[in-house]
Amino acid sequence: MRVLIVGGGRPVYFLCRTFLAKGHQVTLINRNQDECVQMARRLKATVVCGDGSDPAILEDAGAHGADAVLAFTPNDQDNLAVCQLATLQYAVPRTVALVNDPDNEAVFQKLGVTAFSTTRTIASMVEQRTALDEITNLIPVGEGKVNITEVKLQDASPVVGKTLRELSLPADSLIAVVLRNGEPIVPRGDTRLESGDHVVLITLPANHGPVLRAVTGETD
Repeated sequence: MRVLIVGGGRPVYFLCRTFLAKGHQVTLINRNQDECVQMARRLKATVVCGDGSDPAILEDAGAHGADAVLAFTPNDQDNLAVCQLATLQYAVPRTVALVNDPDNEAVFQKLGVTAFSTTRTIASMVEQRTALDEITNLIPVGEGKVNITEVKLQDASPVVGKTLRELSLPADSLIAVVLRNGEPIVPRGDTRLESGDHVVLITLPANHGPVLRAVTGETD
């Protein structure tokens, strides 16, 4: 897969490194010349110095042949412009934009740009008053309409020692996978949950908090 990433900083560096480690071709666009030099030295990626919201720069970077364009700059307007240009002018099949201001997320979605807000995700976790060290992964999917969350069960978790059929989880929620000692288990009704299990929950945003509280025992 050919991935074009617009942005800079350590998160973008690690993102590039992750894609490269999986065998993907990565092109990075960054307007900071010094940072471009450092990225080019540290990554086996094509590095283009320039403004990623400039159509000429996008074209020079290979937007026409890209399978995905990711816009991760600190400026939401630039991220939106990059993704719209990639979709409308260069027919890139997949674009993703970082939304720094969570209030802009709905705007991006209405304009057809897949967007995510790390601010909103972290705030949601804190608002639900769930012990953060129990949550090892929280992924919003389906344009934020579904949450997939990995939770480690503690001794005090009310679901420990119970089978799935004995649980009373809120509607529209599911324990999809149980990870026990590093091995995945597709649970059935008679699967009994143990302390130390990592359970993968599928929830809707509206019931995310109640499901976490039912599993972890945390209360408001």
